[in-house]
Amino acid sequence: MILMDHDPRNPTYISSQGPLLSTVVDFWQMVWESGCVVVVMLTPLSENGVKQCHPYWPDEGSDVYHVYEVNLVSEHIWCEDFLVRSFYLKNLQTNETRTVTQFHFLSWMDRGIPNSARTLLDFRRKVNKCYRGRSCPIIVHCSDGAGRSGTYILIDMVLNRMAKGAKEIDIAATLEHLRDQRAGMVQTKEQFEFALTAVAEEVNAILKALPQ
Repeated sequence: MILMDHDPRNPTYISSQGPLLSTVVDFWQMVWESGCVVVVMLTPLSENGVKQCHPYWPDEGSDVYHVYEVNLVSEHIWCEDFLVRSFYLKNLQTNETRTVTQFHFLSWMDRGIPNSARTLLDFRRKVNKCYRGRSCPIIVHCSDGAGRSGTYILIDMVLNRMAKGAKEIDIAATLEHLRDQRAGMVQTKEQFEFALTAVAEEVNAILKALPQ
């Protein structure tokens, strides 16, 4: 599901379900066709023995998904909560290639919230540093593409609007704007409260960094 902020010609995010074995090819096709260079994954592969998402990348070396060859270039563990993988993606029909970076948050359980807002904000900072200056959408997925994905996108959208100098921020209205485009974004009251906390923490950090 493509999500806009203000400009319909310039979609900001694609909120997606975690790929199943049967949809991995479709996922890579979506990555290719959207021009995506950053994927944000917010679910562990399995949780309490229940599969949340099919591993859609090779453990090592490369795998071919229909006409897309995916090479795992590197896997870097930033901390116990998240890691970063770099892929070299090649379209075997056209021989075009590009690099795709996946940011994988490991400790956010289904229908829950992360252990700390600070960790998620650090994660977001690394995502945005990698993405800076691009005009393609960021692909964000958890297992269902609504709860965790919606919460992350809400936080990111609000903070990006603030960074662009928006004078008034209405987080509930921003969520309404997201839900108009995809039903069920942010699934629980706890997730909405977490979004409020994360935005407040980031604002406090920005204010503290200002010269006194």
